[in-house]
Amino acid sequence: MEVLLSEQCLALTGMLDRGTGYYLRSTKKGRFFSQRSKGFVPSDGHWRFIALCAELTRNKLYVTDIKVHWLELQTALYEARHFTASEQVRRNYADKCKATYNARDILNLKTTFDL
Repeated sequence: MEVLLSEQCLALTGMLDRGTGYYLRSTKKGRFFSQRSKGFVPSDGHWRFIALCAELTRNKLYVTDIKVHWLELQTALYEARHFTASEQVRRNYADKCKATYNARDILNLKTTFDL
């Protein structure tokens, strides 16, 4: 997942929530991506991290948007045992509707499937 920062935010790295098992890292080109920690990661940690990053876009203070590939999202939802939502993401890709999800899409998924 790529995280797009606002103009006011030069960098955002490290853990956003200890309980997810994921953190943000930067590349040499100044882009920011999620990374799995080497320690314990709960089964719903990836999904919670994606949802947390999507929530951060609501006020646009630090994060303006996120980009999540459909397979990463589908896997995160499946691991979190949100099977219906996971299947819908897979179907959207198979029907050539959606290959990449942004923050608004993630927040809509949360609402639609009560996640």
